[in-house]
Amino acid sequence: MKRWFTAAVLAAIIAALSPSVFAQWPSHPQGVPKGPDGKPNLNGPAPRTADGKPDLSGVYIRYDPAESDGPPASRSPLVKGGNAGAGFKDGLPFKPWAAELQKKRAASLGLNDPDGLCLPQGALQYHIDPQPIKIIQAPKQIIYISESNYGLRTFYMDGRSLPPMGSVTPAWHGYSVARWDGDTLVVESNNFHGVDPNNVAPQTLTELAYGWLDHRGSPYTEAMKLTERFRRPNYGLLEIELTVDDPMAYTKPFSVRVLQRAVVDGSELIEFICHENQTFLKNTGREPRTDPAQR
Repeated sequence: MKRWFTAAVLAAIIAALSPSVFAQWPSHPQGVPKGPDGKPNLNGPAPRTADGKPDLSGVYIRYDPAESDGPPASRSPLVKGGNAGAGFKDGLPFKPWAAELQKKRAASLGLNDPDGLCLPQGALQYHIDPQPIKIIQAPKQIIYISESNYGLRTFYMDGRSLPPMGSVTPAWHGYSVARWDGDTLVVESNNFHGVDPNNVAPQTLTELAYGWLDHRGSPYTEAMKLTERFRRPNYGLLEIELTVDDPMAYTKPFSVRVLQRAVVDGSELIEFICHENQTFLKNTGREPRTDPAQR
């Protein structure tokens, strides 16, 4: 799938996305509830595991319903157009340096967005991309896979504690532990690769791609703690609420929401190898030069 660098292009991709995207693999639908007319009933009950917990397993794709009156009571605003702050009257509660960096990133049309650089994305970026995701649920861990850039996250469910900040090597996807709170899966993550507030313009492309919360360039630092709440109120809907607590980049924590709809035709993720035939670096004049005379 082509990369995008502006919110307008992102919106066009989302609008153009159709079930044909999934036709590259054979479809094998399983266990989908049916209505009296024989069609899939997405409002049917969510499946449950042997221990009675909601079974989040399945393939999902981003869903953007109209909420003309704002979010439902007690729910956070939806992320729109790749912008985490779209649902807030005054935008996100940036600290001054973070606000300035976000503006520069947005003005550069996603030049250093990790998605366009074939690098791992931020957790929210995976949730809001138009490519599907897949969840594999097991008793001791849950695997989250994004078709976009083949993002892979592991949520540990074996009772381990979240490691103290800075006690483990920072990672693109952070370190995640999870637990059930009733029918809600609560995932807590920290120790992410993040922006260094004292070096917001590093020289390497890898470091320039650190700490992108969304496709508008909203930053996060290595101080971020991310809490995600996954709910499956019925068969067809997956609601993900994210709370960002990053005291180095924001003046207070904030929460946003993403909706995903179950893919019920039995489609699976397809292989996504971003670097194959990738011309972004060449087109932006940053392709590594191999000819010594050109160095």
